[in-house]
This record gives sequence, structure tokens and C-alpha cells, in this order.
Amino acid sequence: MRSGVFEVEGAGLYYEVRGTGPALLMISGAGGDAGYYSGIAATLSDAFMVISYDRRGNSRSSGRSRAPMELAVQAADARALIDGLAGGRALVFGNSGGAIIGLTLAALHPEVMAGLIAHEPPAVNVLPDTDPGHGFFAELAALYEQGGAPAAGRRFAETIRGEGTYRWPADLWKRFLGNQDHLFGTEWPGFAAFRLDETVLKSAPFPVVLGAGAEDRGTYYARPSIEIARRIGAPWVEFPGIHMEFLRNPAQFASAVRVLATQMHSRDGDVPELWQGTAQ
Repeated sequence: MRSGVFEVEGAGLYYEVRGTGPALLMISGAGGDAGYYSGIAATLSDAFMVISYDRRGNSRSSGRSRAPMELAVQAADARALIDGLAGGRALVFGNSGGAIIGLTLAALHPEVMAGLIAHEPPAVNVLPDTDPGHGFFAELAALYEQGGAPAAGRRFAETIRGEGTYRWPADLWKRFLGNQDHLFGTEWPGFAAFRLDETVLKSAPFPVVLGAGAEDRGTYYARPSIEIARRIGAPWVEFPGIHMEFLRNPAQFASAVRVLATQMHSRDGDVPELWQGTAQ
């Protein structure tokens, strides 16, 4: 693994690169940290050049601000990394808020996309107004205003199925706690304002796949993936496990990502060299 800091407008983005081959950029959700993907990135590095990073203002990246951050800024950061580290084109995997960023990137900068896997984007605005999950972002924003990051963070964790049943790496957990004010104070408005660009994504010149975990059926953060897939005519797949299965069981989750990413890359008949005939 090699790491560094990539300079973009207004921030330095900490990144990690593992392996060689077709580029696979992995965008994390709440907490915005490359450490979420350390386990699966190592597993996938035999066939892909896996790029992960701490999103702007999170953990080891700079650029923290109190001003609300638009999703276009997050997408521009991802595009800059693809241009600078991946030669201008990459497959993209995003989980949770990272999936929302991935959908935004696909709509605003399709020229850098070889494909998108959007895992459990909590895009509650695609749900009916009467859906209980529709008020999720407003509820947590109000909690943050009333009780700060600890109150909002506790409620957030309560809504994520499976959290508390496994242990996070200690260093990742410490960084996540340090990112909570940035998440709720700066990033939250952008995630809450996300609107699906159906027209652009319907005509995307690259494969788009939506998905959610088998143990997350019915949750507010899994159901939007089904609705988005329906609206844009994209495939929907069921992944193993829970929202953060890549932390709980990285080997199993990496197997699912490997199959999808390989299919996306090989749609023109080409497969990553080290993936040919490799038993996993």
C-alpha cells in the first residue's frame, strides 16, 4: 500500500492505493475515511488498483469548514483523484453517503466513469412523502442543533441495523468520532438536499448498479436503492450482510464487489490479468 496527500482546490486529500490494474475508486460514507475499506481493498488489490481516501475535512484530509458543503464539491474531489491517480477513468464504488456522492459524480462528470456501484445510498428524497424514512435527515439535523454531535451520532447509530454487534478498529473509531461535527454541521445539508438526476443517469454511457445488504431489507437506507434502480432502469443486486459489512466481514463483502467490478470492467471482453483463472 502506498499513501499520500493529493492537493485539490481548498484541501489536501489523504489517499491510499493498493495493487495494480483497472482503477477502482472507493468512496466512504459518514466519517469519510479510507480506513473503512482497508480490508476489502487489500483483498481486491490482486486484480484492481484500489484507491480509497479520506473525504475533504475528514480524518487525515484538510479542508474542514463550518460552511455547508455542496455535493458538487465532493464530486469534484472524486473526479480530481480519478484524474490524478487513475489516468482519468475509474470504476467507482460508494457506500451510504459515498453512494450519494457516486451518483452525483456520475451525473456531473460521466467522462471519468467506467462504472458505478452504489451500495445503500440513503437518498430518502426518492421515497414517498408519507414514508417514515423521508424525515431522516431533518430529524438528525434537529438533534444536532439541540444536543450537538453526540446526540445526533447516538441516534444515527441506533438507526443502522447491526451496529454494536462487532468491533471497529480502534484507530478508525477514534477518527470517526473526531469527524462527527464535520459530518452533521458541514456535510449533512448536502446529503439531505440530494436529488436524483434521472435523465442523465438513464442515458449513462457506463454501467450503473444499485444494491443493498441482505440483512438491511426494509430499512430507510436500503429501500431508496430499489427505487433509484427502477427510475433509471439500472440493475439492482443484493449484497451480503449489513450496511457496514465491509467492516464486519471484509472477505465476504469483497467477493461480491469483485464479481460486480469484474463484470463491469470486462463487458468489452477484457478482464483484469490477475483475475483470469484465479480461484477465490
